[in-house]
Formats: sequence, C-alpha cells, structure tokens
Amino acid sequence: MALPQSKFRFTPEEYLAFERAAEVKHEYIDGFIYAMAGGSPPHNRICFNTIATIGAQLRGTECYGFTSDQKIRTDLQDLVSYPDITIVCGDPIFHDQQKDVILNPKVIIEVLSPSTESHDRVEKFARYRTIKTLTDYLLIAQDRASVEHFTRQKGKSEWLYAAAIGLQSEIKIASLNCRLKLADVYDRIAFPLPKPVLVPMPDREVKEALAAQKPKRARKR
Repeated sequence: MALPQSKFRFTPEEYLAFERAAEVKHEYIDGFIYAMAGGSPPHNRICFNTIATIGAQLRGTECYGFTSDQKIRTDLQDLVSYPDITIVCGDPIFHDQQKDVILNPKVIIEVLSPSTESHDRVEKFARYRTIKTLTDYLLIAQDRASVEHFTRQKGKSEWLYAAAIGLQSEIKIASLNCRLKLADVYDRIAFPLPKPVLVPMPDREVKEALAAQKPKRARKR
C-alpha cells in the first residue's frame, strides 16, 4: 500500500470534496488519503471475465454490478474504496445527494495484486465486515487459478471460508444464486512459470561434485 498523500487526517466529507475534484482515484482509510495505482493487463482481464460471467447470471434479477470506478463506504465511515467489482441487490443507498458513493453492497470482489494483497486480505476486509448488507467477499488471485470466498453466516458475526483451486473448480455464490467457474474467470490468462526451488547440497556432495569437474592430470611414464 502506498504512503498517504498527507500526514494530516481528513473527515469523510473532506476526502469526498478532494476526491470529486481529483483527476486520479484515491482511497480513504482511517482518515488518510491514498493514491491508487492502475491495474495490470492480467488484472483487468480477470476483472472483465468475472464481470461477464456473473453479469450474465444476474440478468432478470434484482441484483446488478459495478466496475472499479464505483466508490463504496463502510458503515463506520473509516473506509471509502473502489472495489474491483461491487454487486448490489435492490435499490442502491447513497452517501449523499451526489449519488456516487454506495452504502449497501451485497458482494465485493477484489483481484489480488502483489502490492495490494495484504491490504485487501486484512485491512480492507476488517472494515468491509462492518457493512451490514455485505454477505460475500471474494479474493481472486492473478498468478494462479485460485478464488477464496468468505460468506457471512446468517444472523452471526462469523464468516465461513471456502477456496476453489484449479481451472476445473467453481465457487457458488448462494446469495446471488450464481456460480463462478474458474475456467471462465481465467479465460486466456497466462500464469507466470513457477520459480524453481533451490535445495542446498550437503558439503560432502558439493566437494565430490567439484572434484569431478577438475581435469585429471596425465600420468608420467
């Protein structure tokens, strides 16, 4: 996560006044404002694939989605962010008359990046959980076929964890009555090659290997 734009804390209203006049996007967390970086091509393609997959299943229902240009706010007003995908069911509830900040997301989906993974897993999820309307939080990896799904247990503060790994797997989002097939999420995504695991050789084997590489001296007659 980047350093805040200022060492001073801002109220949510001060942040929104700043953000609405800004040319680039910023997140608001615990009173601080952070500039947001753009997504990589694989990140953006995974977002597109996921939106297309879920969107087709939401046609004719009361639920609909928003892209990463949509701001949402937590109930405690300690976070205003731009999730990669936001899904709302029913009429949206807005922060103010500007109608650009949604308060009632049902499902939030983030595509993980190396620079934001820890932030999405810990900092943001801790705050997303305060949103009473939120039922599902999904984390999609971009370097491997993996989707993690957190589901709020009805009437409880506990969240159930499930993970789908591999292109043959799928995640069921019961609150939306839809399925997310990983083969669709990762359509035309080329994963990076795994890094080799280097195992140190014992000293004896190293010495033997070095000795074997030395040229043998010709015997004197």
